[in-house]
Amino acid sequence: MQQYPSLLLENAVNEFAKLPGVGKKTALRLVLHLLRQPEDDVDNFGNTIMQLKHEVHYCKVCHNISDTEICDICANPRRDRSVVCVVENIRDVMSIENTQQYTGLYHVLGGVISPMDGIGPKDLEIESLVERCTNDGIAEVILALPTTMEGDTTNFYIYRKLSAMPVKITTIARGVAIGNELEYTDEVTLGRSIVNRIEFKMNN
Repeated sequence: MQQYPSLLLENAVNEFAKLPGVGKKTALRLVLHLLRQPEDDVDNFGNTIMQLKHEVHYCKVCHNISDTEICDICANPRRDRSVVCVVENIRDVMSIENTQQYTGLYHVLGGVISPMDGIGPKDLEIESLVERCTNDGIAEVILALPTTMEGDTTNFYIYRKLSAMPVKITTIARGVAIGNELEYTDEVTLGRSIVNRIEFKMNN
């Protein structure tokens, strides 16, 4: 077991080690790096994290992260407001935006249906998507969820919820390999999969 010369150092290492992908050795290296930095820099680092936690908003329209109640994408009058791209998380919004191939709006579900993990439809932003399709003049919903069993299950559930509405339901082309998450797909492939999207069918 690692022995630390300071309880404060050990506590800091333990907190950094809670971050995804950060083990105790990496956490120790990060903490020692911070100790070598000027006090003002470390204060700024800590204050930035605190400000992020206390002041960041989730867009009340699409649930993307925002500095204001409505994100810049939803507030942009140049975006195509008749098309909504449904994604699992905020990282997927960033990935699709980086392709510069999509000009519509988004809807962030906050996950996918996964009974094994205890995540059901009510844990996701699906009802708010239905409300948008009912009230906001949405003409097309693009399902851009992961090409996994959980993603496909969520696609089917959303399709059933929207199938009685006059809304075109499409899905990204399968240029994205089965089992891949959008954030790990290169921008060219992801951009083409959005542009070449196809109509969603229950037997896709």
